[in-house]
Amino acid sequence: MGALCCRPTPIDFDADVNLFHFVLLRCVGKGAFGKVRVVQHKQTRDLYALKYINKAKCVKMKAVANIIQERRLLEEIDHPFIVNLRYAFQDDENCFFVLDLMLGGDLRFHLERLGSLGEDTVRYYVAEISTALAFLHENRIIHRDLKPDNILLDERGHAHITDFNIAVHYSDRRLLTGVAGSMAYMAPEILAKRGYTYTIDWWSLGVCAYELIFGRRPFRGKTNSDLTTSISKDPLKFPEDAESRCSRAGLQALKGLLERDPAKRLGCKPNGEGFEELRRHPWFKNIDWGTLESKQQTSPFIPDSKKANFDASHELEELLLEDNPLKAKQRKANQDNLSPEMRQMEEQFTTYDFKKMQRRSYYPHNQQIQSTVTATSSTGMTGVPSRPVTPGDFQSDVGLAVRGAHDDFANDSDGHGISLNKLSMNEKEYS
Repeated sequence: MGALCCRPTPIDFDADVNLFHFVLLRCVGKGAFGKVRVVQHKQTRDLYALKYINKAKCVKMKAVANIIQERRLLEEIDHPFIVNLRYAFQDDENCFFVLDLMLGGDLRFHLERLGSLGEDTVRYYVAEISTALAFLHENRIIHRDLKPDNILLDERGHAHITDFNIAVHYSDRRLLTGVAGSMAYMAPEILAKRGYTYTIDWWSLGVCAYELIFGRRPFRGKTNSDLTTSISKDPLKFPEDAESRCSRAGLQALKGLLERDPAKRLGCKPNGEGFEELRRHPWFKNIDWGTLESKQQTSPFIPDSKKANFDASHELEELLLEDNPLKAKQRKANQDNLSPEMRQMEEQFTTYDFKKMQRRSYYPHNQQIQSTVTATSSTGMTGVPSRPVTPGDFQSDVGLAVRGAHDDFANDSDGHGISLNKLSMNEKEYS
């Protein structure tokens, strides 16, 4: 008698989206408690990035509220220069985000490989990211962690904001007070702890632009205290060869974005006037804003499609070292014995399918998400609760979350392999 053939179970694409709907391809990234891999939808053949987060690690790191908040916020937004959410679902072990696939790598990867980027390229990326920031701010959202690591390129070289793990809605009636983000990119008003609003994102964009052009950040310090002092008080200086690497209009734009007074900072006038002021700035005179968002323009920098624009070791690690490799599994029928945190994820990390559902906003309810057991918040007389502690962050002595400041500035290095003394060039103030 011939051997019996085990036929695969038919996939019901009319049912709620789940991992069985996707072909798992290569692993391209790794975070504190999750990974990112390329997937292909079995019905449409479309490629996506799958970010999956281990629930048990999420609970252990006290990040349940962060994951739910990110999931809800991503459902609300859709923009050409944002890495948009397409599907969300969960199984017994993981929460899944299915996102736009960006094959061009992040700007940190390209910065480390090239040392710096040309002014035309940086201007183009600042223009693209500024339209995304203006969209977020119009929808009362602050990203709070803009940096080269969180700007991804597609295969055509267009820039997109990613990682909304500590993004938050804001209100004109109350200032935020939580210290959250990556310290090297934090605006002075965050560190001053007197309250802040959307203006911090424009400062972070200025730090990114400076770093991309000159290969180093404008403010540095060997310790968190030194870095805080530098951001808060040190005069903005440019390398002596700045004018050979950046036009006078570009230097003025950087100076405008890195203005310590939020009321005077480029891009920060209320009611959208700041973005219009930025668009009119002489540095952007050659940008065709009318066709920018349609991506009709050719990017000055196009990633090499013949090379992997990410760390290839993630795939090797998945193959050789992963004890529990990802695979689609049927859900357990009995969900009665869940811990409070697991129950919270089960109930609040809801399914999303962009082909079947309309995007919606959970605001203002997002601000009220609390981890069932271990929420960490900071409130002041004029503040709203800050976000819970983010994985990879550390707790300061006043209970506020700060991402990676120690790692960024330990032992005179920024944590990305670029020494703070790498460019020990002479500097000058530019006016």
